[in-house]
Amino acid sequence: MQLTWLDNNSWLIELSGKTILLDPWIVGDLIFGNQSWLFHGTKTVDRALPENIDLILISQGLPDHAHPPTLAILDRSIPIVCSPNATQLIQNLGYEQITTLAHGESYRFADIEIKAMPGSPVGPTTVENAYIIRGEQSLYYEPHGNHSPALANEPAIDVIITPLIDLKLPLLGAVIKGRATTLSLCELLKPQFVLPTAAGGDIKFEGLLVSLLHTEGTVKEFQNSLAAKSLATQAIEPQPWKPMNLDLVAATIG
Repeated sequence: MQLTWLDNNSWLIELSGKTILLDPWIVGDLIFGNQSWLFHGTKTVDRALPENIDLILISQGLPDHAHPPTLAILDRSIPIVCSPNATQLIQNLGYEQITTLAHGESYRFADIEIKAMPGSPVGPTTVENAYIIRGEQSLYYEPHGNHSPALANEPAIDVIITPLIDLKLPLLGAVIKGRATTLSLCELLKPQFVLPTAAGGDIKFEGLLVSLLHTEGTVKEFQNSLAAKSLATQAIEPQPWKPMNLDLVAATIG
């Protein structure tokens, strides 16, 4: 398995001979509801679109996961698997092959199985998707740190991608939570590797919301927490746009 972090929540997953583009934000700015004064993300480095994408996977309908400017310039013939909340946006963009997965449903893509799990609430009635991706190896992805109890019924997972820190707002508490929830998840699933997502990378964030956010925890602190629990899981901090062959990483650690 080879993983490339493309900033924020975006990943390139190379598994079982296929390349999956996950929650891509590659071009343009990130703004919620046209309110740039509230939150405005900009790329500090221009990047080319990844080539030879076999599948696009979308976990949420929010623009930091289903980013309209990026999805608007990708090839519409690439099949997309998405959450129900993202379906209408993707249909409006003219994609030709759209598979919507509700919680518990699976999609078979060549030698890869993608299963949707309950993920993060994004409103009073909407819970978005987390995903388990199984091929020659297995991966679990949830971008806000909300992990379903149903994971206890799943076979072993090799790699987890999820926040390792907490991101808090005054009065509201954690909007992204990873320190305690992901540590408990690692105790449950005992993955070989855990990688953080929802971080910045080569991105500049501005706006009122950004000024109020408070970060707690680091990847190093999380690794210390794993060691304190006598867990063999390795926390790896990725670098933007630098591929990581996890087989080679495992051999180096071993």
